[in-house]
Parts: sequence; structure tokens; C-alpha cells
Amino acid sequence: MFALFLSVCLAAMPDVCAERLVPSPAPLDEATCIASGADRSAAWVAAHAGARLEGWRCAPLAEAPALAVAEIAPGVFVHKGRSEDITPQNRGDIANLSFVVGEEAVAVIDAGGSRPIGEGLYAAVRQVTDLPIRYLVLTHMHPDHTLGGEVFREAGAEIIGNHRLADALARRADTYDRNFRRFLGPAVHMGLGIVPPDRGVDGAATLDLGGRILDLESHPTAHTNNDLTVFDRLTGTFWSGDLVFEEMLPVLDGELLGWIAVLERLEGRTAERLVPGHGPVPLDWPQGIMATRSYLVALRDQTRAAVKRGDSLSKAAQEIARDQRGTWRLFDEINPRNATAAFTELEWE
Repeated sequence: MFALFLSVCLAAMPDVCAERLVPSPAPLDEATCIASGADRSAAWVAAHAGARLEGWRCAPLAEAPALAVAEIAPGVFVHKGRSEDITPQNRGDIANLSFVVGEEAVAVIDAGGSRPIGEGLYAAVRQVTDLPIRYLVLTHMHPDHTLGGEVFREAGAEIIGNHRLADALARRADTYDRNFRRFLGPAVHMGLGIVPPDRGVDGAATLDLGGRILDLESHPTAHTNNDLTVFDRLTGTFWSGDLVFEEMLPVLDGELLGWIAVLERLEGRTAERLVPGHGPVPLDWPQGIMATRSYLVALRDQTRAAVKRGDSLSKAAQEIARDQRGTWRLFDEINPRNATAAFTELEWE
């Protein structure tokens, strides 16, 4: 199997260059890759403002650096993201990413925090199977889960998310692009495109991969207003997206009370294992929910107490849930923001 590799530089910064892998919907042999290479290269550069093509080559896809994945259940592969802030060195590789292989097709679940991470996940899929990548499921809007999405659109995938995802991404696209240009640096950021979903799920939907059904479910506002979960009927694997964190502190970008309510409802479902949005995989079910739920309940209870005492927002932001620090990573960076959001939500409860 061959792939098209582009050498591109920034027109405004000619010394900033990188190689980009451009996927194709169908596997390519060398002759087909070469025959289509010039046109595909020109089209890719035209679609990415500020990029200048320096050259292209066709080479075995095995040359592409693939993300490390583990098969946690038959046909279920997961890449564990790092529990750290985004940096040029980690290229936005901080979220758990997955793919599921059926008899006829593949579904990818979340796409990573940059174009290079999306390319690495694509290469990992292709190390396992040459079946078509029919779907990319985005569990929510946050850029560490979505910014690799264009890679899978180029590979022919239909992009699916919560029915509120398209609007949420549209509202934040400029901010995400601007911030991640700074977080990732220009070389890693180059060629990044924020792509909207092709289909939104309002309630429930199913995806048929051939001998394997995935159940998708949208949720009321919780971690965000556009959370979506995935369940593989064949193995009982459940993907929570960022409704569940492990190791890295949960981030509140929706509604605290809604998030607790969604977790309480999810506890009653049946599953064999859990893939959280961040942290070790897999987790036991339903025990894997408990750390996130305990932190959120403490955040709720201590926020209510602060409001009742008449604490100021600035005081509450520094004190609420400090006793929950424990072993959570990035606690000092994230908890004050969570406390601020919780206080704002609950002060007029």
C-alpha cells in the first residue's frame, strides 16, 4: 500500500517546513499514487491557505510514523494520550483515540489534537487493516479530540457527532485555530483544518461495520453541550469521551449538575469495559466512572457551601475542591477554572 507524502512550507515563514501524509479513500499501488500525485498535491495545497508545496513523493505507507495502539478487545484498538498540557513536543497527543474493525469497514473514535496526530492514527489503522474507514465519530468538540479530523475526511470517512457539534465547532473554530497555532507551533500546526461533522445524532443512532454494530447516544449538557458516547455490542466496550477522565483532572465546559446527572444515569447501563477520554485504558465498568463522579460531587457540594457562606468568586475559585487534589494531574491549572464555572452556575441555583 502506497501513500502520498507532501513537503510543504509556510509561505510567510519559508524556513518552517514539514511533511504531510495525504490519505486516499481506497488503497493505492505505486503506479496509481504517482499518476494522481501532482493533481492531489495541488488540490491539497489549494485547500490550505498559507502552505507552499516544495515537492511530493509516493512511498509505502509503512514509512509513516504510526501511533502506538493496544488491542483491548477483539477488533478494538486504543491509543492512550498523554496526561499533560499541549506542547509542540507532544503535538497535541493528549486524548485517548480508538478505532474499531468490523468485517466490512472501520470506525475511528476521536481524531487527536493536530494534523500529525491524525495522520499517525490513520497510519495505525492501516497497519491493522486495509478496510475502508467509513466513519469518524467525534465524542465532543474539544480540539484535542477533533483537530485530526480532516485526515479522515480525506480518507473518505463520514464524520459523525452530537447534533449540537457543528454549531459548537463553528462558534469556537477561530479561537481553537488561533490558540493551537500558539500551543503547537507553526510546523505542527501547518495544514490543520477544523472540519464540521457530516451528520449529527439527536438521541440514538447505530453504525454497521459488518458483523459489528456500534450504538451512538447523544446526551444533555454535561462535560460540554455536545457529548456523544459509543458502545460496541460485540465486545461490550463503552466509550465515554470526556464524560469520564482518569489520571488528568476533569474539565468543566458544560453544566456541573448535568454532568453528574448523566454519570448517574450511565452507571445503570451494562458494559464490559470503559474507554475514558483521558487516562489509562481500559477501565473497569462501572468502577471507572467513580473518580470523575466523586470529584464533580465534591465540586458541587463545596461550591454550594461557598455560595451559602457568601464567599466571593475570587476566593471560591482558589479554595473550592482543593482537598480533591490527590493524584490528579494538572490539578492546579484546571481546578480554579472548574471552580469558577461551578460557582457561576450554582450561585443563582
